[in-house]
Amino acid sequence: MDNTGLNAMEIRNLTKRFGRFTAVDNISFHVRKGEIFGFLGANGAGKTTAMRILCGLSRPTEGEGTVAGFDINREQEKIKKHIGYMSQKFSLYPDLTVKENIRLFGGIYGLGDRKIKEKTVEMLDMLDMKDVRDTLAGCLPLGWKQKLSFSIALVHEPQIIFLDEPTGGVDPETRRRFWEMIYEASMKGITVFVTTHYMDEAEYCDRVSIMVDGRIAAMDTPGRLKEKYGAADMDEVFRIVAGRAKREE
Repeated sequence: MDNTGLNAMEIRNLTKRFGRFTAVDNISFHVRKGEIFGFLGANGAGKTTAMRILCGLSRPTEGEGTVAGFDINREQEKIKKHIGYMSQKFSLYPDLTVKENIRLFGGIYGLGDRKIKEKTVEMLDMLDMKDVRDTLAGCLPLGWKQKLSFSIALVHEPQIIFLDEPTGGVDPETRRRFWEMIYEASMKGITVFVTTHYMDEAEYCDRVSIMVDGRIAAMDTPGRLKEKYGAADMDEVFRIVAGRAKREE
């Protein structure tokens, strides 16, 4: 697959069915390299199912496309190696130290011993965590856990990072700091694909899509969406668009 174009992701006519139920219904979109792309939708809209396909964890029923230059139907393992993933739930090992977690995930992502050592030193310095490198990850404050999880998801220098509601349950100041890290990653050319229930965070994205009943009901920059729907903010846009849902959450 050609991986030198302007898009980090190209999806065409993506559909996923479970028996008679169509979870994702013929969606098409692209995400540019270095773009912060918001993937929004109420519970049951189909965004989690779509994200699993994009992360190489599930095959589509129909449709085609590429993620990080690799085919979503045939190259799921290659996709996994070229993306990072972070969820709302703390996914590091709480009974391992900060340093041990970095080394463990470096190995999982296929880095060699020398590279793991370099990355460990680099990351501890960047995160200002040298003094807590031997602290159990589970004992860290929530904001530190979040910084560490995000950085470890980038330890293998992926082209795309998927963030699945990464700021759920954290305070506004911690969310603001986390978005500073997202902007830094984007400025380095990393594509950020993020789901969130916080509509103020949707304002920070370059573009957003809103899924309703398995389909993309709206997609554009936050500014253009607000203009199109005559809305004061993205929360109002979301309520207008998602309010059209017919199937139950």
